[in-house]
Amino acid sequence: MSKGVILLAAGGTGGHLFPAEALAHELNERGWKVHLATDHRAERYSRQFPAVEVHSIPSATLGSKNPIAMLSAFWTIWQGVRQAGRVIARIKPEAVVGFGGYPTLPPLYAATRRKVPTLIHEQNAVMGRANKALSGRVDAIAGGFLPEGASAEGAKTVTTGNPVRPQILVAAKTPYTASNNGEPFRFLVFGGSQGAQFFSDAVPAAIALLSEAQRKRLIVTQQARAEDVARVKAVYANLGVDAQVSPFFTDMAARMAAAHLVMSRSGASTVSEIAVIGRPALLVPYPHALDHDQAANAEALAAAGGAEVHQQSTLSAERIAALVGGLMEDPGRPTAMAAAARSAGKPDAARLLADLTEAIASGKTVLDYRRTRA
Repeated sequence: MSKGVILLAAGGTGGHLFPAEALAHELNERGWKVHLATDHRAERYSRQFPAVEVHSIPSATLGSKNPIAMLSAFWTIWQGVRQAGRVIARIKPEAVVGFGGYPTLPPLYAATRRKVPTLIHEQNAVMGRANKALSGRVDAIAGGFLPEGASAEGAKTVTTGNPVRPQILVAAKTPYTASNNGEPFRFLVFGGSQGAQFFSDAVPAAIALLSEAQRKRLIVTQQARAEDVARVKAVYANLGVDAQVSPFFTDMAARMAAAHLVMSRSGASTVSEIAVIGRPALLVPYPHALDHDQAANAEALAAAGGAEVHQQSTLSAERIAALVGGLMEDPGRPTAMAAAARSAGKPDAARLLADLTEAIASGKTVLDYRRTRA
């Protein structure tokens, strides 16, 4: 029996959509009908999104200092607010939950104007700009890494962790098994939607510096931009390294579970998934992130002992080769890192976020929710 409708709103990147997808699965299991509001960039993800309907809502980035560009952006957002308002009037959601990115501005703003209960989820340790703009209007804030506190934002923040997709929870059932000397060593490298080019340049050059014996052990899975795939594949082929290189892997959860070592950027979803599965990681925060959120996310996992954080500017090919080679030759270190990462994971984040969503949908405040949780 359906409990009603929940509208989720998320920017069109995996970092925003993956936790929204995890919540959608949990809400579906509880009997809710889920709708998704997003933008055109979500097409490659939204086909698998468990929503009754996907609504493409116009929005725009407010990053330009050009007055004409700013006016154009505000006009587009206002058009999105009006369209989102029509969607909300038709589907009548019990609550609207935003996951960050500028495409969440119109649906959440429209919901607050119509007095529909609202909640935003912030994946990162530093609040993104869209969520920051909405934080004063919404009823509650769920945090992946954000602390609860006495500030205006902290007073309505509940630390739930970042929901991970069902595939991640399945992958988490695979225990970490060390690669001892002479055994295959699976090395997973990915850069997300930002900054993959650095890995395409630096990692193959680093692998070339490993010993022949180490290269024979390596099995590399690497995400690369479409324009870099052929070049990266050719380098690995010339080195005699077993490698799969692609712009996108649909089975990334299983590949992460199979990995003996992960090297990646440190977006919030990535860090959360590495922790839940429990894999040792070399995290390289994207250096051009506006709010340095990736550095803060990475430090959270490093503090638990589950990862090493390395700034991109320090990572020459020689340095990467030393890091990877050192972990290949000392299986005890990655094994200890894997256990530490797993201890920091929050596999029940989707359940906790769904609990908070249901509480807000029923008219409860964050204070009410905290009392029931205590």
